[in-house]
Amino acid sequence: MLSGKQKRFLRALGHGLKPVITVGKSDVSEAVIRETNEALESHELIKVKILESCLIDRHEVAEELCNAAGAELAQVLGRTLLLYRAAKEPRMELPKK
Repeated sequence: MLSGKQKRFLRALGHGLKPVITVGKSDVSEAVIRETNEALESHELIKVKILESCLIDRHEVAEELCNAAGAELAQVLGRTLLLYRAAKEPRMELPKK
């Protein structure tokens, strides 16, 4: 579980990122989960864009992706999610809790 201080740190890092994953009409499919896992393995911190064609609520999408990928939700801003999962050999150091 991320603390408030850690979430603020991740939001600052994620500000300049471009969305890597796009969730559309097919909602949270196996392919989207697989891509999310691969992106988190290589980047640790990713942005996910939810298109207007997605029928599921943005908070439900965030919960499903986090549960499926074992990630932490750092931010929900409009239709954009910021997800974090520490790598086996972390490249970024989070502030202490």
